[in-house]
Amino acid sequence: MATARDWVEGARLRTLPAATAPVIVGTAAAARLGAWSPGRALLALAVALLLQIGVNFSNDYSDGVRGADDDRQGPPRLTGGGLAAPRTVLAAAAACFAAAGVLGLILVQLSGQWALAAVGVLAVAAAWFYTGGKHPYGYMGIGLSELMVFVFFGLVAMVGTTWTQALSSPWWVWTLACGMGLISVDLLMVNNIRDLPSDARVGKRTVPVRLGDRGSRLVYALVMVLAVAAAVAGVAGSGVSAAVCAIVGVLCAAGALAPLLPVVRGAVGRALIPSLRDTGLYALAWAGVVSVALVLAA
Repeated sequence: MATARDWVEGARLRTLPAATAPVIVGTAAAARLGAWSPGRALLALAVALLLQIGVNFSNDYSDGVRGADDDRQGPPRLTGGGLAAPRTVLAAAAACFAAAGVLGLILVQLSGQWALAAVGVLAVAAAWFYTGGKHPYGYMGIGLSELMVFVFFGLVAMVGTTWTQALSSPWWVWTLACGMGLISVDLLMVNNIRDLPSDARVGKRTVPVRLGDRGSRLVYALVMVLAVAAAVAGVAGSGVSAAVCAIVGVLCAAGALAPLLPVVRGAVGRALIPSLRDTGLYALAWAGVVSVALVLAA
């Protein structure tokens, strides 16, 4: 039977900073706009975390029953590693999605933005069909996985957080949301670069499998550079001074080195696990730098 530690590992805590970061920046943007609500911010955070954990359990189940986790470079999965029954893992995913749905409806009711309820349904569908169903888009390697991560863990998560509090979202909010989405894309990229050999053997056609090792690492680096540029452009658009924008750029660029260097230097397999962790932590650091600039800078 799976232990509590196995379930915590199955929740993939290293991915949770990427779910938390857009809520932090979205709330800071709402504060910059002169309207923020601690209660709505906490609800948005709970929804984001539950959706992320639900995605992780859903992927664990779907990859496990397909045999895609039989030859892993990372820690064993609940389903693929035989630690828990597939239907138990599926039930855990469904419970997370259901809880996220309930809290999301409360947030929608408080903000009056009922159109976001439909967006929530799409987010759950995107999470399931990533590796679930007869034709999972996560196995196609045509960029749909990266697009969905960019949209839902970047644009939707951050702009939605701002919108439910400030009821508006200027262009600079969308620019910062793009930066958040790009970091989430890199989190997926480094995970798939790590698993590239095993994914290729089982027929899981991720973008790194199609691009190859070298091309995938170049894309990872380019996406990281674009995320730094988005931070500077978004903060500048909010009316922050040029000096503060320069500081934001330097700090974001410096913080990117920890996850970036192992990738560009050719680390493989388990040696990429620290980079996976650091990409998630970088999302939090990026969010912290940007949020401080939005809230405190003149």
